[in-house]
Amino acid sequence: MKKFLLLLLFCHVSSPVKHSLKFFLTASSGVPNFPEYVAAGVVDEVLVGNCDTKKKIVEPKQDWMKTFLENNPQHLEFYTQTCLEIEPNFFKATMDDLKQRFNQSGGVHILQRMSGCEWDNETGEVNGFNQYGYDGEDFLALDLKTATWIAPKPQAVITKQSWDADKSRIKHNEILFTEIYPEWLKMYLDYGNSSLLRKVSCHATGFYPDRAMMFWRKDGEELHEDVDLGEILPNHDGSFQMSVDLDLSSVPAEDWREGTRVFQLSGVEDDIVTKLDKAEIRTNRGFRPANSKNSTLKYFKSSDLYLE
Repeated sequence: MKKFLLLLLFCHVSSPVKHSLKFFLTASSGVPNFPEYVAAGVVDEVLVGNCDTKKKIVEPKQDWMKTFLENNPQHLEFYTQTCLEIEPNFFKATMDDLKQRFNQSGGVHILQRMSGCEWDNETGEVNGFNQYGYDGEDFLALDLKTATWIAPKPQAVITKQSWDADKSRIKHNEILFTEIYPEWLKMYLDYGNSSLLRKVSCHATGFYPDRAMMFWRKDGEELHEDVDLGEILPNHDGSFQMSVDLDLSSVPAEDWREGTRVFQLSGVEDDIVTKLDKAEIRTNRGFRPANSKNSTLKYFKSSDLYLE
């Protein structure tokens, strides 16, 4: 067999098929020098903003989120009201109630909530979730399919029965987690498109023999961090293929195109060097962003979303 067959090289910018918007909220008591309430927003596992009762401001953690809030002041107003007024009061009242149910008079106690949604940009499937935990254990979880709350602990049954009976609360939650949050997620993905890209995958196929190397290089130096080198695999015609991935989440947007991909084949004197050209790299990000001007946010007040 020839030393060098038809070698095909191509790169593909990939992002998760499933995207997520998550809000992590934590209330605490008995913890010195720590805010009584802390909240964080996360898109595709990237922190995009937070707030707490000490700083008393909503802080965007990504430049694109700052731009989004500047262009959509109604979102900043919503987060500010929710983070600094409604939620801290709701969590404090809930914490006081739980202390009584668990017969607790002092000590350190933590009440947490994780809520949000996942969206599959290929199938369009949306999954919403809303879960509470108390002192490190599951306390309540919303089952959107049955429109009921799941109570894993006896102390949660009272709240479950009360919230199950509140059909208005259930309906608000259903709309929030299956309609509003997915719409927000698509808007955030639109603004954060470049920085939320996960990786560039480059693939080489049709080479022989199976002694080859492919790696990323930037500014003349080989990259080792955030690089995943795949195995050399056989093709049906006796040639071979391999891939190498570069995680872009830690690479500044203005720098990622400056990298080069190098392919070395045993017995071939010259390396094949490919520069990362954004215009020529294929992407699997193909969703249609929502129109922020028509956001369903206008149909809700912050107080509507957190009924007791």
